[in-house]
Amino acid sequence: MRHLEVTLAALLACGGLPGTALAACPGNTQLEINDCAASAYRDADAQLNAVWPAARAAAAASGADGLLLDAQRKWIAFRDAACAAEAAQYGGGSIQPLVHADCLRRLTDRRTADLRALLPQ
Repeated sequence: MRHLEVTLAALLACGGLPGTALAACPGNTQLEINDCAASAYRDADAQLNAVWPAARAAAAASGADGLLLDAQRKWIAFRDAACAAEAAQYGGGSIQPLVHADCLRRLTDRRTADLRALLPQ
């Protein structure tokens, strides 16, 4: 357990994990923290899926629907590959699911903001 505490402290000090990831997931065990991070990602994904129809409609209005759909598919592939690479350095460790889920949440939040920016004001 001490090794985990040192690892978490090092990650926070080096910016490897955002402090909010741990603050938002208070748990007593790594499993509880991992589950909370996975839940935060599911919430972020739900927000992205809620914005998607409006972003796609806005793109369709300008004739860019196909371009946005292609970009979204490529973004999903990028997100999955980037987060797999970020979590790989913790392969086999109990913190790996936390790192992976937090990366998915972070990139999904950014994509949701990008899609919102496409919406008419």
